[in-house]
Amino acid sequence: MSAVLQAEGLGKKYGKRWALSGCTLDIPEGRIVGLVGPNGAGKTTLLNLAVGQIEPSAGSIRVLGGSPASGPEQLAKVGYVAQDTPTYAGLSIAEHLKLGARLNPGWDGALARERIERLGLDPAHRAGKLSGGQRAQLALTLGIAKRPELLILDEPVAALDPLARREFLQGLMEAAVENSLSVVLSSHLVSDLERMCDYLIVLVKSRVQVAGDVDELLAAHHRLTGPRRDAATLPADQHVVSESHTDRQSTFIVRTDGPIHDPAWTVGRIGLEDLVLAYMTPAPTRPTLEAIR
Repeated sequence: MSAVLQAEGLGKKYGKRWALSGCTLDIPEGRIVGLVGPNGAGKTTLLNLAVGQIEPSAGSIRVLGGSPASGPEQLAKVGYVAQDTPTYAGLSIAEHLKLGARLNPGWDGALARERIERLGLDPAHRAGKLSGGQRAQLALTLGIAKRPELLILDEPVAALDPLARREFLQGLMEAAVENSLSVVLSSHLVSDLERMCDYLIVLVKSRVQVAGDVDELLAAHHRLTGPRRDAATLPADQHVVSESHTDRQSTFIVRTDGPIHDPAWTVGRIGLEDLVLAYMTPAPTRPTLEAIR
């Protein structure tokens, strides 16, 4: 299976600060990828590098086999919905669609018009008069109708109310299936990702902490609860992601491909939110992604 995004040692530096560092990824095609992490983790930087809005300070990145924004053909392959779902307040919906047709050689006008009609939007309405959810749907329509192979969205639902967020994500899922899209969706709302993503990337403090197929990641992570002990006493193949202790009890979330034989432990499965929070919790014993590999 070919990759839609490949990064090797990718980094971006502003002055003395690394906004993204040592990023190595190989994202397979045909996936809905959830990119998650706290504010300032480097999510927007990674996506801006992927669409060619900024140049890397270190390493390399290839998107759909080419350099980001390297020419018209490469630009046509990638759709992008930025963080504030930008639209032009003074233009009507119909004028947005006309602009999309002028700027994108692969523009599917029928798809755009059908989607606007299905959403119940009046083409004559100006974007500045639309609700936040309606503007987000218009921005998504523009991204889909250019017929990209990869659609990148940077926290497009962050400012939406729960109903508008659900409607937006439902529309995104339908579009991904109907148009055979690969999708990379950045969000700090794990509940949104849990409903639709099958591939996960966790970024913390400008570094990739874990990346992979959601089902495989959940199968490889376990919660261990038992008598208090130090993390250093666990078997070498049990990589400690997070830990907490009381006077008598220890709880670890570990990553391992092998069985857990120690009868002292109560072994439990974890959900996606538990997994994400574990990697976002500071822990001196947590391995880096490179160490796990």
